[in-house]
Amino acid sequence: MTAPAQPARRSTASGPGRVLVAVYGVFALAATARAAYQIAEKFDEAPLAYLLSALAGVVYVVATVALAKDWRRVAWAAVLVELAGVLVVGTLSVLDAGDFPDETVWSVFGQGYGYVPLVLPFLGLAWLRRTGSRPTRPAGQ
Repeated sequence: MTAPAQPARRSTASGPGRVLVAVYGVFALAATARAAYQIAEKFDEAPLAYLLSALAGVVYVVATVALAKDWRRVAWAAVLVELAGVLVVGTLSVLDAGDFPDETVWSVFGQGYGYVPLVLPFLGLAWLRRTGSRPTRPAGQ
């Protein structure tokens, strides 16, 4: 009798996941630096937009660390929050631009960043799914 196959999973920071972690890291740095400047220097001009940029920065930081450390539950949560953020803020910024007198990372679905903020969570979710637990063949088969 053969023992059942044990689930195996690939690290989220291995292979192409390294590039994904690097892109998240760049966005974490860019979003938090931009938000810090905006909040410190011109918060009264567009407080909602600048706070949303800060939220985006925090989400990118959490996603970066979670993907790099292979903390799957945290990574899933961060990437799902990111996806919801870019879809909600993107939609609201298109429908009522008056609420967003200055851009956020997620405004117009990340238009100011080449739409990478719209594509990135889909890549993150696909990578998390691909690297998740999957059965392996027992040795010798």
